[in-house]
Amino acid sequence: MESGMEFWTAKALLDWQVEMGCDEAIGDEPVDRYALKDVKTAPKPVQAPSTLASAPPPVAPPAPEVDQISAARDAANAAQDLAGLRAAMAAFEGCALKPVARNLVFSSGVAGAPVMIIADAPDRDDDRAGEMFAGRTGALLDKMLAAIGLGRSGDAPIYAAPVLPWNPPQNRDPNAEEMAMMLPFLQRHITLAAPKILILMGNGPCQALLGRSGMTRLHGSWADVQIGSATLPAIPMFAPSYLLTTPSAKREAWGDLLSLKARLKDLS
Repeated sequence: MESGMEFWTAKALLDWQVEMGCDEAIGDEPVDRYALKDVKTAPKPVQAPSTLASAPPPVAPPAPEVDQISAARDAANAAQDLAGLRAAMAAFEGCALKPVARNLVFSSGVAGAPVMIIADAPDRDDDRAGEMFAGRTGALLDKMLAAIGLGRSGDAPIYAAPVLPWNPPQNRDPNAEEMAMMLPFLQRHITLAAPKILILMGNGPCQALLGRSGMTRLHGSWADVQIGSATLPAIPMFAPSYLLTTPSAKREAWGDLLSLKARLKDLS
């Protein structure tokens, strides 16, 4: 009987525990929680987050930008003659026009001549031939020069160089950045060629050396160009390429040629 009472008492207690939500055994032996002593456990030390694991990988500092105008100036000034200048221009990698052009177009005519033509950037024919004033523009230039007793060779030669040596894509005009980058080479070219008179054939040369453009206003008007310590007289003229597409301007071009002829006579 006593064992029966113990059974029903135990069952009642178990039923009560189930109603209270204690429906899973967590140990083989019962534990009297009231008999346990208060044991204060030391808090686990908080571990600082690992900086090695969480820190992003170090980023290399960006390479300093190269001042291409200064680099061009240094390269140009280091050239002691025209051959050295050509080599310096060929080695210069700062201008984006170089990789897309076929050839470096350096000069035409006879170096040391009293008259030096500064022309616009090379066109497709110049780029293909690797020389200035190739094709129809060269034929017209030769006729213009011959009309006042000059030529790219012979007894009264001229010398010519482009404002920059590479043909821009689609025959476009060089932009301001490209012009500024290559200006030190042009200035050094003029210094080494040592002309007495400059002919600025086109808007590009006028913009580069006079800081102005607009050939219909500028052509035939003499101006001074400062190259280092030298001051050179310069006359803007229509380029042969313009005269081929605008024959009506040939009359004005003839007047500019006569002005050049008179100036040369004063120098002799």
